[in-house]
Amino acid sequence: MALDRVIAPTATDTADEHAGWALRPQRLAEYVGQRDTLERLAIAVQAARGRGESLDHVLLHGPPGLGKTTLAHVIAAEMGTKVHVTSGPALSRGTDLVAALTRLESGDVLFIDEIHRTPAAVEEFVYPAMEDFRVDVTLDAGLNARTVQIKCKPFTLIGATTRAGLLSAPLRSRFGLIHHLRFYEVAELAAIVERSAGLFDLAIEASAIDAIARRSRGTPRIANRLLRRVRDFSSVRSDGRATAGTVDEALELEGVDAYGLDELDRTYLRTIGTTYNGGPVGLEALAATMNEDSGTLEDMVEPFLLKLGFVARHRRGRELTEAGAAHVGVAAPARKAQEPEDGVLFDE
Repeated sequence: MALDRVIAPTATDTADEHAGWALRPQRLAEYVGQRDTLERLAIAVQAARGRGESLDHVLLHGPPGLGKTTLAHVIAAEMGTKVHVTSGPALSRGTDLVAALTRLESGDVLFIDEIHRTPAAVEEFVYPAMEDFRVDVTLDAGLNARTVQIKCKPFTLIGATTRAGLLSAPLRSRFGLIHHLRFYEVAELAAIVERSAGLFDLAIEASAIDAIARRSRGTPRIANRLLRRVRDFSSVRSDGRATAGTVDEALELEGVDAYGLDELDRTYLRTIGTTYNGGPVGLEALAATMNEDSGTLEDMVEPFLLKLGFVARHRRGRELTEAGAAHVGVAAPARKAQEPEDGVLFDE
């Protein structure tokens, strides 16, 4: 169920990924949101181009679906160079990285998605490449071992990760520019939906744009996916014009409510509220009750529910808040005495 959710922040399949490419901005001026990050990147890009140098290595981290891959392509376009895309799991051996580096022209961008999943053995090849634009390859073994240095042209490494804490300290310290991408505000998402609707040549009312933006969980990828569902619905069930009513009908059919929650989110809340009397309950017990993977719940369900304030996460487990209980129509959990670290009981 979690893999094909319409409000999943990750691409659900290759077709979904390709559909998003046509909507991606090509330049910094077209990019909506992340104002502080864009301003710092614009200064760095302009300075690097003025000196005729490659841009400092860039690390982009934040939740999925916020535009890290898009931003890498935009940076390459602003620098007037090409972008070469790979991922951490794809670089299983050091020779994979060497092959990628030797294909780069001067100033090109090497984009590594999920860079935190790069094997430790491959990271050893990354360090000299980032610092000195060379790769040290060891030939033979034992007494006959010798090291051959392979020069590569000056390039910019852009790494993207959703788990910055899993990145090794030596690798993280070699990035000159480190930026965190935050969730988008409703107004920013509305601007993205309006732009995408224009590219689709879809007649859409302002109220419909706002309705989609408010259901998009702060994520542009979800906003564009919901817009595609509304476009399909309006062309088949309506007169081709998207209104607030059309949005409500289309997304109700997809199981997405006014907060942007789907059935998996609501089942999560109801399970805590009914089976565990509002909590607290441990993640593994909750996942077993729902017959879902605990990693799926932690990475794809909980972050937005925590952001909405529907769930509280304590050291004793997950607990439903009054707002979360009201949303799914269950009794609010009774307020309990809290137990601090020293074991002394006190009442809130």
